[in-house]
Amino acid sequence: MEASISSNITKEPRGKPKSGRVWKEPATRDNRLTNIVKAKNLRSTWDKKMKQKADKEQFKSAKEGIRNKMQEEKKAVAEARKLKAEQRKANERKSEVVQVIRNTNKLRRANKKLLRKIEKRDTTGM
Repeated sequence: MEASISSNITKEPRGKPKSGRVWKEPATRDNRLTNIVKAKNLRSTWDKKMKQKADKEQFKSAKEGIRNKMQEEKKAVAEARKLKAEQRKANERKSEVVQVIRNTNKLRRANKKLLRKIEKRDTTGM
């Protein structure tokens, strides 16, 4: 009997809202923010806090270790590059064909292109 009574009762048709937003439902007591039930277990225990803190510290130290490792690798690569450049320069010096100019009057007769190629070097080792 109660089912038939509830089916007979119909809601009154609402008029068009003043704002024109027909898709919005009117505010009721049920859907207000103050009526939302908040979870009571939002507070964490001391043990959980300490565990989170330890995890955070562990992550931080691992991150720092990775950063230090990357910096060391970069330094090693830069040092190797520097040594390789020095070795290449030394090898070029060793393999040069050097001709000592004893008569400096020849320099006066030399053209500009040849003068650009001439370099002063220490000849005590020769």
